[in-house]
Amino acid sequence: MAAVLEVRNLAAAYGDVQALWDVSFDVDDGNIATLLGSNGAGKTTTLRVISGLLPALEGEVLLRGRRISGLAPHAIVDLGVIQVPEGRHLWPNMTVEDNLLLGAYSQRARGQRAATLRTVYALFPRLAERRAQVTGTLSGGEQQMAAIGRGLMGKPEVLMLDEPSLGLAPILVDEVFRVLKDIIAQGVTVLLVEQNVHRALEVASTASVIENGRVVLSKSAAEMANDPNVRSAYLGL
Repeated sequence: MAAVLEVRNLAAAYGDVQALWDVSFDVDDGNIATLLGSNGAGKTTTLRVISGLLPALEGEVLLRGRRISGLAPHAIVDLGVIQVPEGRHLWPNMTVEDNLLLGAYSQRARGQRAATLRTVYALFPRLAERRAQVTGTLSGGEQQMAAIGRGLMGKPEVLMLDEPSLGLAPILVDEVFRVLKDIIAQGVTVLLVEQNVHRALEVASTASVIENGRVVLSKSAAEMANDPNVRSAYLGL
């Protein structure tokens, strides 16, 4: 299967502190790839480099064979690589709909925002019910839906989700992972960073484990979930 996103030999640092060494993995077109590892392992840093928020010291990121590393973050968004950050980062005093519409500012998304908004409301009926509500008054789960919806408003080719289930009640975790399957069915490719290893491996096609800023294992998600040595050594299962 063709890779829509290729991460090749990335190295990155925060000032004098190196955070990534030689990170490589592929995200296959129309699938979910998950990036697993403990807190501080380098997962979010990897997303930041892909998004252009942190420069790569070495290596490159390719989108459908085109190098995007080195481009400005807004240019990477314009090409369809969109990150939904951990913590949501919504505008709490704006309405749900206004927050969603902010996700459609790029040239690729602006002309389709009405149709995309209808799609987002179909995925998240609760957001449709609360479209005029101030976002800061939503529950944590509803805010996560709004954050994912805002990402979808940008018409992503690759949607990168950083800890989408963090802090959510189990019933809302179920909702998030249900929507992930629906997103894939619509042709969007997903790169998922997720602490809930069980659920991530259930929905993903491929998985990579990062330890101390290095990819130590890449396999199909099914192989990883079913290998007892991998489960005990890397996943704490």
